[in-house]
Amino acid sequence: MIIRISPRTCLLAVPIVLAVQAGLLLAMGRVPYCTCGYIKLWHGAVNSSENSQQILDWYSFTHVVHGFALYFFLWLVWRRGPVALRLVLAVMIEGGWEILENSPVIIERYRAATIALDYFGDSVINSLADTTMMIAGFTLAAWLPVWGTAALAFTLEVTLGYLIHDNLTLNILMLAYPLDTIKVWQAAAPLH
Repeated sequence: MIIRISPRTCLLAVPIVLAVQAGLLLAMGRVPYCTCGYIKLWHGAVNSSENSQQILDWYSFTHVVHGFALYFFLWLVWRRGPVALRLVLAVMIEGGWEILENSPVIIERYRAATIALDYFGDSVINSLADTTMMIAGFTLAAWLPVWGTAALAFTLEVTLGYLIHDNLTLNILMLAYPLDTIKVWQAAAPLH
C-alpha cells in the first residue's frame, strides 16, 4: 500500500501528538513541572525528588536509545514507508509509553522492583523532553550508518551503566525480572 503524505504534513503532526501526550498526562494528574517551584534544564542527581521532574536528567539518554530502537523496528516492518511518517508513528509509540509509564501500575512497579523508592512519575515537561530525546535518537538513526547507531547505543548504555548503574537494558530487566543483586549494585551508584 502506498501512502502519499508530504513530509511537511507528517512533521506538522509531531507537535499535535506532543500536545495530546501533554494533555493526557495532565488529565492523569501529572504535574506540569517540578513541585519544587523552579525549572532546570539539567538535573544530575539520580536518587532525588527532582529526578524525572526537571527537563533533562540521566534517563533522558535512554530515550535516545528508544529512538534508535523505534527507527529500527519501524524500518523492519515498513521499509518503504516515508521516514517522516515513521517518525510520527515513533512519536505516537513513545507518547503511548510515556502515558503508560506514568500510570499507577507502572509507577508502583518501578517503586517495588527498582531502587526508585521515591519515584512518583514524570512531570509533563520531563515526559515531553523524553519524547523529544527519542525524536533525536530516531533522527540520528535515520542519518547515521547502522554501525554508527549501534556504536552510539552501546556507548550510551555502557556510559550510563558506569555512571548511574542504570540504563535502558537494566531498566527493562528490572521491570520484567527484578534481581536483588542488581538492585544492591544500583543503590551504590556514585550519582545517587
